[in-house]
Amino acid sequence: MAERLKHAVDQLKAKGVRMTPQRHAILTYLMETMTHPTADEIYRALEPRFPNMSVATVYNNLRVFKEAGLVRELTYGDSSSRYDANTVDHYHAICTQCGKIKDFEYPSLDPVERQAAEETGFLIHSHRMEVYGVCKECQQKQNVIAQ
Repeated sequence: MAERLKHAVDQLKAKGVRMTPQRHAILTYLMETMTHPTADEIYRALEPRFPNMSVATVYNNLRVFKEAGLVRELTYGDSSSRYDANTVDHYHAICTQCGKIKDFEYPSLDPVERQAAEETGFLIHSHRMEVYGVCKECQQKQNVIAQ
């Protein structure tokens, strides 16, 4: 984790991005959490340590991190974007009850991208796969039996 954070900081510095304490804290939070937080969740988590920091500061830094390739923005319709610092290809399982997002590994979908390019003529640059269901915690709360 520390090595990954150091690499990210070095990458930002190489692009001329100044590392402020708030920027470092936001980046650290993203790298340490596996919950795919929203900007508001990041703000609430860091606000006690940085009472003068605004939500706009969080959004601005997320944009910088996204442009640098350090985070992925996950958009879901009208819901707030969520941010994922795991930029290695992986997929997401999303709870339809509470919105929790969990990573899971699956073989690469590169063959699907190639077939999509062949059939559509598109120049494919990325893909995203999600599966939807009810997480263990919500199943336990509602006595739902996983099928």
